[in-house]
Amino acid sequence: MSKNLTSRAEDYSKWYNELVVKADMAENSAVRGCMVIKPYGYAIWEKMQAELDRMFKETGHQNAYFPLFVPKSLFEAEEKNAEGFAKECAVVTHYRLQNDPDNEGKLRVDPEARLEEELVVRPTSEAIIWNTYKGWIQSYRDLPILINQWANVVRWEMRTRLFLRTAEFLWQEGHTAHATEAEALAEAEQMNNVYAEFAENFMAIPVIKGLKTESERFAGAVETYCIEALMQDGKALQAGTSHFLGQNFAKAFDVKFTNNEGKLDYVWATSWGVSTRLMGALIMTHSDDKGLVLPPNLAPTQVVIVPIYKNDEQLKQISDLANTIKNDLKALGVSCKFDGRETHRPGAKFAQHELQGVPLRIAIGPKDLENGTVELARRDTLTKEIVNLDGLPTLISKLLVTIQEELFNKALNFRNSHITKVETFDEFKDVLENKTGFISAHWDGTPETEQKIKELTKATIRCIPQDGEEEAGVCVFTGNPSKRRVLFAKAY
Repeated sequence: MSKNLTSRAEDYSKWYNELVVKADMAENSAVRGCMVIKPYGYAIWEKMQAELDRMFKETGHQNAYFPLFVPKSLFEAEEKNAEGFAKECAVVTHYRLQNDPDNEGKLRVDPEARLEEELVVRPTSEAIIWNTYKGWIQSYRDLPILINQWANVVRWEMRTRLFLRTAEFLWQEGHTAHATEAEALAEAEQMNNVYAEFAENFMAIPVIKGLKTESERFAGAVETYCIEALMQDGKALQAGTSHFLGQNFAKAFDVKFTNNEGKLDYVWATSWGVSTRLMGALIMTHSDDKGLVLPPNLAPTQVVIVPIYKNDEQLKQISDLANTIKNDLKALGVSCKFDGRETHRPGAKFAQHELQGVPLRIAIGPKDLENGTVELARRDTLTKEIVNLDGLPTLISKLLVTIQEELFNKALNFRNSHITKVETFDEFKDVLENKTGFISAHWDGTPETEQKIKELTKATIRCIPQDGEEEAGVCVFTGNPSKRRVLFAKAY
């Protein structure tokens, strides 16, 4: 275990915070509750962006950009949405500063420069987008509109943690308009499936697809689809949501269209999004006490080559071999870096790349040059072996696929072993106290029961699993009839 990193067993929260900073992913900024995403962390986010952007475009979506500011009157138009985000809103009231005559060199808000209408800094963009869509939509021929936006949003959180919960964060938000209810529902479910595919195939995180309960839905949504993941500490994390908005926003912003029968109707809507919170999920699903463990599909550098030498001649020979390996790997689509820094010893380089989760490390020394071999180390299993240069690029390419699969399977086995069926509330509380993870339990379907369980245990209904079968039973709390089980957990 790294001497510089608190162990997960000792203090999971402290381990996480230290890891984000020491792995050079992000740090707290001078702005309360906001973060600076550093180049290494941003490189991972860029890989996520690239894959998601590709998947969005393959499903027919286009990127656009809408204003950061939302006039307060527009924000208030859809009441449930406005009410749901009201306590998290940052609001711009003035547009100019002026010199403070009582305090030389200081500035103060110019009282004469108050805005005619206050502007909400977007916590989400439904209001400004649906006000815009009103001018875009007249006929069924204008539909569907399939738009995605990569942007930042502001939600004034009081308790923050890097990547997981910050006052400002990066995300994408899809906003689509449809002629029929069926089309909008299909869109919302499709995008939730896209998120699940991304999480499992690229992040190597198994997720449970489901529906949110009424009290957990997005403010203004008729239905919220979600993907739920389980972190190593047994807490759940909502990794993505996709919302069927019905006609709520169309009615709030009077967005009507002439359908193919010549009649006026309100448009049907969806919105969906994932954020830099996925970075937190990636860290907490795979990493260990030595640092990050990155799935190869999202690692900025998949292979790093470290030279071990005593003189310039050896360094020259090793560098030539390293560049040959690097070019061969590049031809196979593998990203490789040669760490030839002369300011760091090999041990320090090993520690850094281990901390930053590079999936494979190649070490080349003088004996390797003589024998035609290299030392190949896996970050996920912390194993090393001596391998021949012959066929090395192909071996590495296959090994990266194996690592990706094994990381997913390890996380899947952990998740599946931490889903516990309970029949009584005593069992429910016992699992929360002694085992953690998802609790599969019957629920009577009422918000009152859901709220009472939350108050007593801090566990919430994470989702109603879509693949869950109907099963007659009785509510774990009230004893009232129940038709199916839902998943409870403590969550981030």
